[in-house]
Amino acid sequence: MNYSYDRIAGTSVERLAALSDGIFGVAMTLLLLDLHAPAKELIHSEADLWQALAGLCPLLLVYLMSFITLGIFWVGQQTQLNHLERSDRNLTWIHLAFLFLVTLMPFSTRLLADFMEYRAALIVYWFNILLFGITLYAAWGWATRAELVKVDLPIENREAICHRIIIAQSLYACGALLCFFSTYLSICFIILLQLNYAIAPRLMSRK
Repeated sequence: MNYSYDRIAGTSVERLAALSDGIFGVAMTLLLLDLHAPAKELIHSEADLWQALAGLCPLLLVYLMSFITLGIFWVGQQTQLNHLERSDRNLTWIHLAFLFLVTLMPFSTRLLADFMEYRAALIVYWFNILLFGITLYAAWGWATRAELVKVDLPIENREAICHRIIIAQSLYACGALLCFFSTYLSICFIILLQLNYAIAPRLMSRK
């Protein structure tokens, strides 16, 4: 009886994609809820306002980094889902674990924004990204082993998904290690890496 249930549970890729879109949308929105305009009682001149806005720049940088992070991993997950013929119970739960990590992103972002100068905050943030990669890699590995992938997907495309995750996570790890020299250097490296993944492919496709 349980075996029969397991065979029919969690088979809809479309429902999984819909849930993913909703959770990513909420997480991206929550990123900015803790970002507030300067307190009005502290602003007495144009110069005060500009100074207060300048003080928000580091926070905006971290929030931008997290928004791009979520965008990159949303694309990564959707790429996998788009090439699935169907899902199964195990694959659905792996993707649910991935979505749980998405819900933690606003927390790790706020931690880094508040304690940008501390390595621990950067490591927690990077660990969130690392778990993103691990769960996506596990999801694709299971999908290919369980033959859930569309049969017309070329083998090189299947391998490309795995290679991209491995290379990206290796580069993120290098960025995290830079925090032992400077957390600000580490953040800048991660942002440049994200911009490369988000923008560079488009620029290359226009050539």
